[in-house]
Amino acid sequence: MSEIPPDKINDVEIDIVTLDGKLQRLVDALDVIKERQEQMALDISKIKEAVYNPDQGLYARIRALEAWKDTSTRLTWIIVTSLAGLGTATIWNMVISQ
Repeated sequence: MSEIPPDKINDVEIDIVTLDGKLQRLVDALDVIKERQEQMALDISKIKEAVYNPDQGLYARIRALEAWKDTSTRLTWIIVTSLAGLGTATIWNMVISQ
């Protein structure tokens, strides 16, 4: 059998150590990705809760604003119609009085 020269054994050992270091960096990078993915999932669940919460979520606030807008629009039309009626009545009374 042929014997492996010592310089080749050193090269193989160096390659194995280098490969081990690169694999360790890869594992560390995967751990960081896993942590960030868990944080992102938590953030998404918080956003989802804020948007879809039926009592305090974004849609509930929009519904409340739309209801307020409808009420204020009706009230504005009532006030404008009343003022127009009062103005017309005042002008009519001024014309009839003279």
